[in-house]
Amino acid sequence: MSSQNEIEQIKEFSKAIADVRGEIGKVIIGQQQIIDELILSLFAGGHCLLIGVPGLAKTLLISTLSKAMDLKFNRIQFTPDLMPGDITGNEVIEENISTGQKQFRFVKGPVFANIVLADEINRTPPKTQSALLEAMQEHEVTAAGTTYKLAEPFFVLATQNPIEQEGTYPLPEAQLDRFMFNIWLDYPSFEEEMDIVKTTTVMHSPEIKKVIGANEIISFQQLIRKIPVSDNLVQYAVKLVHSTRPTNGSIQFIKDFISYGAGPRASQYLILGAKSRAAMLGKFTPDLDDIRAIALPVLRHRIVTNFNAEADNVSQSDIVSRLLEQQ
Repeated sequence: MSSQNEIEQIKEFSKAIADVRGEIGKVIIGQQQIIDELILSLFAGGHCLLIGVPGLAKTLLISTLSKAMDLKFNRIQFTPDLMPGDITGNEVIEENISTGQKQFRFVKGPVFANIVLADEINRTPPKTQSALLEAMQEHEVTAAGTTYKLAEPFFVLATQNPIEQEGTYPLPEAQLDRFMFNIWLDYPSFEEEMDIVKTTTVMHSPEIKKVIGANEIISFQQLIRKIPVSDNLVQYAVKLVHSTRPTNGSIQFIKDFISYGAGPRASQYLILGAKSRAAMLGKFTPDLDDIRAIALPVLRHRIVTNFNAEADNVSQSDIVSRLLEQQ
């Protein structure tokens, strides 16, 4: 880092994250990697797509995170009849009591929060899914020609159920690309599930302390952007992303199994994620391990496999793992 002040800020950031982890750990048992990836994405300024079966405490995890960070949290349950206005807000007619005149007033929707949980996002049609696009990318909402800024920090976490696909609307690639991470939430281990049952079937409810607030989070997000990265690391990230594309010079198994590879946004998120991970660990600049640690959640939803991959039971995760072994 260039200044002593920024070095001290990195140390403060690392300590604050450790405290946030501790508060979340009072409620959520296990899932440490998932927690780290969510925090990492938030501070890198990205959004997450969380894939997991029902009952794995996704909503509880996000609400606990919002409490520890003193952020406003809203949950939107996506259903087939959900309309865009149910997300962004609607204009309603109001009558002025003193003049008797009627006028429109914009009533803000649930997207106006710091952390928004879009539960089962693939249950709603594309028209409604796209209502989140402007909010995720521009951090603003436009209604009836007026643009409303969203509060910062702004973090969207969308969930999908990997089992039940009947009556769902798969997210298009362009929308998937807007999520920094694709996180797979697995079942807890036997011991973890024992602890979960013991702690959730009693009267005691742990109190979550507020560790940091919105202004501090924004300051840390700006700090992460300032962290220097070597040209070699940028080159490695770009080369890794380039290697997912089935062009003439690509690796044979990429040509065999991939229709379309990851775009430039993947390279950007690899570097931003590496910076965020390095800062979380108290390091002043990221290294190769930081990029490799986040490559899977950054790349797997940006790779489009072909029929050969489906026939040979080769997943996007398998392809990313093989690429990391060769890089």
